[in-house]
Amino acid sequence: MTAPSPFRPILIRGLDDALPAAAAADSAGTPLVLMAPPTAGALWLRGVVERVRKAYPELEVTGLLDCGDRAGEAQGALTAGLRLLLFTGRPDMADRLAAIAAARGAALLTRCPAILDLAAATPAEGRDRRSAAALEALCRGWLARDHG
Repeated sequence: MTAPSPFRPILIRGLDDALPAAAAADSAGTPLVLMAPPTAGALWLRGVVERVRKAYPELEVTGLLDCGDRAGEAQGALTAGLRLLLFTGRPDMADRLAAIAAARGAALLTRCPAILDLAAATPAEGRDRRSAAALEALCRGWLARDHG
């Protein structure tokens, strides 16, 4: 597997972020890559992706898990069925993990791509009041940008 193209990940904190992102991607006709926050794990991300796929069955949705330098977490994520991982550990470990990922039909990134962090894009005082429509508009703008 290669990363979906265009590859414009959106960092989410939950389903309330993921569904507006999916609505934006669906209306734009573009694949969606949802990135988990650092505190979330593979099973959490898989669950969010599954719920988004149920809500938008025609949309191509991929979960991206940042495993940092933790090779064990990357292997666990592959076992959990995730197909796109970010690993920033030792190059020799990255090579091994990339081979394992490829054998499972998954992809391993070694550098973090540009992302839209919905929490950072929303002022702190407005985070509790941010509407799905506002999040969808942010995502639509992000997905439409040329990221070269």
